[in-house]
Amino acid sequence: MPRFYFDVFLGSCSNVDPEGHEIESLLAAEIEALRSAGELARDQLLQLQSPSPADVRIEVRDEHRQPVLAVTAAIRINRRPLCAK
Repeated sequence: MPRFYFDVFLGSCSNVDPEGHEIESLLAAEIEALRSAGELARDQLLQLQSPSPADVRIEVRDEHRQPVLAVTAAIRINRRPLCAK
């Protein structure tokens, strides 16, 4: 089974995966990265301390430690100016 490494970037913090995980395929690794990014974004919102949550990015590397894909979860707030009445 191929090995994939999942490096996590949350704002200015990073966590490089030194061991990796055996996962059946690149598609399965992509799904795992999507799920993980979503869970991390959700956790960040539950602990929200500022109105501007940081992006969550998971970079996936293959068994040769070469990048194969990246998943980014971003939440943006677009405020509209209030109209004076």
